[in-house]
Amino acid sequence: MSKVETIANRTAAGIALAYREGEVGPVALTECLLSRIAEAKSDNIFLAVCADRALSEARAAETRYREGRPMSPLDGVPFAWKDIFDVAGTPTTAGSILLKDAPPKTTDMPCVANAVAAGTVTLGKLNLTEFAYSGLGLNPHFGTAFNPNDRKTPRSPGGSSSGSGAAVAARLTPIAIGSDTGGSVRIPSSYNGVVGFKTSTGRIDKTGIAPLSRSLDTIGPLAHSVEDCVLADMVLRGALTTAARRANLSSVRLFVPTNVVLDEADAAVVENFERSLRALEAKGIEVRRGDFAPLTAILEMTEKHGTLIAADAYTEYHDIADGEDGKLIDRRVLFRMLGGKRMSARDVLTIQRRRAELIPQAAARLEGALLAMPTTPITAPAIAPLEADDEVFFKTNARTLRNASLANVLDMCGVALPNGRDGNGLPTSFLLSAPWGEDERLLSAALAVERIVCEPFKPLV
Repeated sequence: MSKVETIANRTAAGIALAYREGEVGPVALTECLLSRIAEAKSDNIFLAVCADRALSEARAAETRYREGRPMSPLDGVPFAWKDIFDVAGTPTTAGSILLKDAPPKTTDMPCVANAVAAGTVTLGKLNLTEFAYSGLGLNPHFGTAFNPNDRKTPRSPGGSSSGSGAAVAARLTPIAIGSDTGGSVRIPSSYNGVVGFKTSTGRIDKTGIAPLSRSLDTIGPLAHSVEDCVLADMVLRGALTTAARRANLSSVRLFVPTNVVLDEADAAVVENFERSLRALEAKGIEVRRGDFAPLTAILEMTEKHGTLIAADAYTEYHDIADGEDGKLIDRRVLFRMLGGKRMSARDVLTIQRRRAELIPQAAARLEGALLAMPTTPITAPAIAPLEADDEVFFKTNARTLRNASLANVLDMCGVALPNGRDGNGLPTSFLLSAPWGEDERLLSAALAVERIVCEPFKPLV
């Protein structure tokens, strides 16, 4: 492996350090990643590649480093974007055949523009579930993004930010930007073995994003480290600094629910989760266990009334879902959209009012602790059974989404950390969540927890 290839496998912060120390320049590193992307074309990870733009931005960054004036801690570091973000020069397809031939956008949406203003390099647009509506990441129109953790059995890359998780795991980009409405950053992080940060709603400007649920949509990075997520969050917001600092372990307290989150979990998921908790306790972190009633209440509410995501999605796309174009949508996505049509006004208002009650109840139950659970109760499932049987698909999708989506209903931010592998070499993941607006506290704790939880985990190279 050449020097530039070795550096391209580092974290985003490590790549930026290599630039500052003169080990490699942004142009050579960008060329390396563009070559990898071209070689991985059949893996269906990228939907559009911005080679000319990337090289132009890399050359500008190289000049700044040469002159000693980088624009940010991530100047010259490549980013790739889930294809629901408007990026100038590319269409925004939202993973849908209906938008495949849409005209290219003429401007970057605000968070993209913020990242570019910080000097990041735009590699291109990444695959996803159609209209970002599934936790499994399957896409019949563009092909399903390849999960690099199993070269023999095609497995779910997680969704909906499927290409984002796969791109980081496959070392095609050090940072990918996804969205999270019911787990769509954290689930691909879990299934691909990378770090994912779901920000608090409203933290990052989502103006211009192709929406799924305007009530719950959030933006967040997937990367190789919490540090990278901290830096990415900073540039996405257009901030010049961050309040996140590695926490003292003695100040971190965790609450582990004894209900819901381990139900129907794979043995390896439970084993790695408990091992992580024991390791954290050994380092002085307080771990408290108990019933977390809001989780059960959410499941009961969903069973009786449906979901806010379904109501929002149908409201957003009812013209398509009810018209002839609905026949062209992935049948599984369409079925879930029409779930919103089947909901009554009473269902929607009941969910909204009950959610408003549960959010403060959850915060009070935590008493300042962070909520800890496995990100997904299972590891990445094989794709073939999901494609063969819709009942299996929907059951697996619900199981995949469960833990992460509970935090969305409770309006929490979260960080998913890889914490081991199962007997097939598939990643498991450890999820930390905090109440809305406590992103810096969460990231500070995650910076400390990462060193313990991720230590036994050996990522792909």
